[in-house]
Amino acid sequence: MEPRPALVMFIAEVRKSFRRLFVSIVVVTAGIFYFTPQLLELIQAHLAEKLYFFSVAGPFLAHVKLALFGSLYALMPWIITMFLKALGKPFRVTRGQLLIFSLFTCLLFYAGTIFCYFVTLPFGINFLLGFGSEELKPVISISRFVNFVTVFILVFGTVFELPILMVFTARIGLITRRFFSRNRKYALLLMAILAALLTPTPDVVNMLLMGGPLYILYEVGIIILRVMRIP
Repeated sequence: MEPRPALVMFIAEVRKSFRRLFVSIVVVTAGIFYFTPQLLELIQAHLAEKLYFFSVAGPFLAHVKLALFGSLYALMPWIITMFLKALGKPFRVTRGQLLIFSLFTCLLFYAGTIFCYFVTLPFGINFLLGFGSEELKPVISISRFVNFVTVFILVFGTVFELPILMVFTARIGLITRRFFSRNRKYALLLMAILAALLTPTPDVVNMLLMGGPLYILYEVGIIILRVMRIP
């Protein structure tokens, strides 16, 4: 299919559900906002100690951001299904295939976020706070803390979608399995660069905590393509 018609069909499909999705995000964000004190307390107990604010509106805006993150996190299955449905429409992806893609995309997204929350973020934050001393006490802004945590959790959830991206691009004929197999070294280099850019600290341990799972997922993607007999 020509790129332009495919893009037009994709945009048209997204626009069909965008208004409902936007309204749902607003409503769910408003609902979660009332529970953000407990949510912040839970995150703070796991990742940080005291938090401070440096503007009158700081705490309120931080709670709004946290509520928005919570709504995106809760609605992610719908967002993923909507996106994949729109993306698969031009390439005639069947309903059964769409269901399978959506299921595994959601599982990988939540696996990435859980891995980030329980493994990568604690290591990264402890590393950064380790530079403190008696003369240099950490004073963590609530706004920056919420931004830091939510962005990295969403980023990890997104990059864990690598096998789905590989299978989808091979399924529609954009990239072949042989291409992925032949270019492992370049993929490894790209993953190292991504890990250096996206992890909260530049140390080797945290880079490996992202780069290692990414490469494993890359190999899993190739194995899945072989099992599916996609060339």
